Amino acid sequence: MTESIHPTEPAASATPVAPGTSRTEGHTHTLHFTIALPHPVEQVWEAVATPAGLPGWLAAADVLEPRLGGAVTLRWLNSGRAHAGRVTAWDGERVAEYTLEGPYGRMRFHLEPTAPDATTLRFTGEIDGDDAARLDCLAAWHDHFEHLTAALDGRPTDERAWAAWTPDRWQQLRNSYLKTPQ
Repeated sequence: MTESIHPTEPAASATPVAPGTSRTEGHTHTLHFTIALPHPVEQVWEAVATPAGLPGWLAAADVLEPRLGGAVTLRWLNSGRAHAGRVTAWDGERVAEYTLEGPYGRMRFHLEPTAPDATTLRFTGEIDGDDAARLDCLAAWHDHFEHLTAALDGRPTDERAWAAWTPDRWQQLRNSYLKTPQ
């Protein structure tokens, strides 16, 4: 197992996260990531759509009603900020979409089984804001997806590591997105 350079960065994963892309219309930015994961769809679903899986890479699900229209409240473990919203799409083991109040907007996780032990995760996020917000969110999601791949490999980020989180890796990623035209 490869150790992390920084205690709040996930250990290197065999699954690299390709850079995300974005499209802008007015002040609305649509972000896209496609990640090929060497894990069965059931394991990826557990990570993106259950209160047990979400804290290991994204946020604590203080509330998650797993149905269309259900309530959701995600609390980011590196800041303690919570954002409430609704489940705006739900198709068990295929699609989980949460729309949160505030800066996080809409986040959609679409899972496609590609082999018995492989899944393609297609992520779409929609946020409102200026170009700085777009860059911030591309970097943040990329960082979180690195944590997701580590969690799926059996190395979830625990609360202690989230409490010690620093923006170092996020800043590196943001700088790389700044250099990449979208």
